[in-house]
Amino acid sequence: MSNQINNIDLDKIQKTIESGQRDMQFLKKPVKLEGEWNFDIQKGYQFKTELAYEKGKEVIEIDSPSFLGGGGNRLGPMGYCVAGITSCYITTFVSILSSNGIKLNKLRINAECNINFAKTFDISDEPITEGINFEIDAQMEEKNKMDKQKLQQLINMAEERCPAIYSMSHMIKVSAKLK
Repeated sequence: MSNQINNIDLDKIQKTIESGQRDMQFLKKPVKLEGEWNFDIQKGYQFKTELAYEKGKEVIEIDSPSFLGGGGNRLGPMGYCVAGITSCYITTFVSILSSNGIKLNKLRINAECNINFAKTFDISDEPITEGINFEIDAQMEEKNKMDKQKLQQLINMAEERCPAIYSMSHMIKVSAKLK
């Protein structure tokens, strides 16, 4: 039986750490997708991609909100972006808690990110977003109770270690070229 806390398999994490310590290349994992723009307005989405994961694939259909020229029929690109950042952050946070033997009874997160489309429409050069705010409701088992200062340290640690937050706060080189 594996060592699981809060739906995190600590044995798998330990194996990953050990493999990465032996060979740093093991820790570099590609994320790839192919997508296609949809020209048929009747389908109700603008972009479709199939994302592969370890045990399968999932088709994702994306449609921009109407104020960006879409139909607003599906979640838009920025919704997926915020959901990705939020889920990556909360997974990092729970992994840190679990690695420290802290069991939770409840965990909820509210995320808010205000997007400014002025730059998108070439109206002004204002930042597209000022950031993302998380409000975390973490309830621990009684034996794991800790003071808010220690919990805040773990929240900050998750911010530092989260791959999505790192990607958003550091320059990502983009190379777009015609086929």
